[in-house]
Amino acid sequence: MTHRNTPTLKLLACLSAAALLTACTTGSPAAGRPNTAPPSATNSTSAPAATASPTSSATGSGVPQRPKAAAGVSLSAAESFVRYYVSLLNYASTTGDVAPMMSATAASCNQCKLYADYVAKVNAANGGLTGDYFERVDDVPDLFRGDGGRVGGYAAVTIGAYTSKDSPSAKPVTSTVRKYKREFTLLDQQGSWVMAAMRLTAQ
Repeated sequence: MTHRNTPTLKLLACLSAAALLTACTTGSPAAGRPNTAPPSATNSTSAPAATASPTSSATGSGVPQRPKAAAGVSLSAAESFVRYYVSLLNYASTTGDVAPMMSATAASCNQCKLYADYVAKVNAANGGLTGDYFERVDDVPDLFRGDGGRVGGYAAVTIGAYTSKDSPSAKPVTSTVRKYKREFTLLDQQGSWVMAAMRLTAQ
């Protein structure tokens, strides 16, 4: 395996980024993001947050477009793709439109599907999310080449303070600013990276 250093209630059963390369299957429980499940009053893991400049287009410039740097299947393209994919998560959380995110997702990513199902129902457009619910990518410090052309690793992310409600009548739950690791596995699909597995773990 080649290594490169570069600058809630439903959590995935896989325990590490390395495990994501080999152990995650469509039978794994969900945990693409904090808001893949309804939040609890004592747990702030329940929704996405703002990203750095590569993902800021999620907030008002329409559907984020894959940058040229994310083309191909190099490790540098993998890092750019992860930042781009986070912008798609933020866009989905803002609008409830999960189609762009799912178009960059492998059919085998059950965690991604569960995330999409949740934000299609609970999002900023319908009042389910308010505040700084975006995910910001601080760094993508580690990428790993795995078997079958896969790449795994994690991104260091920050999620701001936000409030979530599962329904108009539900009691609002407020989450504070927190840092996370977004662990992921990417798959080469027709010469471009797609998300094959993901989870978010609190730091």
